[in-house]
Amino acid sequence: MNNPITIPKSSLDFLVLLKENNNKPWFEANKPEYLKELNHIETFAGALLQELSKTDVLETPSGKKSVYRIYRDIRFAKDKTPFKTFWGGSFTRATIARRGGYYFHLEKGNSFFAGGFWGPNAGDLKRIRNEFAQDPESFRKILHSKSFVNTFGTLQGEQLKTTPKGFDVNHEAIDLLRYKQFLIIKRFTDEEVLSPIFLKQALETCKNMRPFFDYMSEVLSTDVNGASVL
Repeated sequence: MNNPITIPKSSLDFLVLLKENNNKPWFEANKPEYLKELNHIETFAGALLQELSKTDVLETPSGKKSVYRIYRDIRFAKDKTPFKTFWGGSFTRATIARRGGYYFHLEKGNSFFAGGFWGPNAGDLKRIRNEFAQDPESFRKILHSKSFVNTFGTLQGEQLKTTPKGFDVNHEAIDLLRYKQFLIIKRFTDEEVLSPIFLKQALETCKNMRPFFDYMSEVLSTDVNGASVL
């Protein structure tokens, strides 16, 4: 990656101003600035997508398509401010055989890359739990690997306070069985986000998600006997 694409400081600073002036008149008056900063984020996302596509199959067609709209859906929200105060986006892995997706969130003092399963449906959750119950060590090996610990620390996500239905409270994998979400998150400082090596770090972070994604993809595309269900 020669002449790496970077995130300029102005892209984070714009969000700070937007947070202080979260209203339509201000936004319309500053729309040229918004479009300029949006272009920086889309360019960065496009460069990351290009690099990531060398090792994964993604259905997101472009950096531009990966970046979320700045406009909030306020129809059912208590917070009626019209604009998001972060740059967010995602890359979707292609076909049902590849589970998991890459998400990025860029905001002054709160930037991170994340991946995983925010709201697995009942069928997927049951299948994952059955796999943990049968063979927890394969997943633990991923969670305890050097690259996982150094990048993400620990598995995150909402957990049951009780025992999931159909499982023993004394099961050796009860800590894993209680998870309702399976999230991995890598946080970045503002200094890191604005660094010339941030694209490289973001790519490395996404690559380090792959063992986790590959494990979940295999589990969710097979039954407990390992036979394909696709």
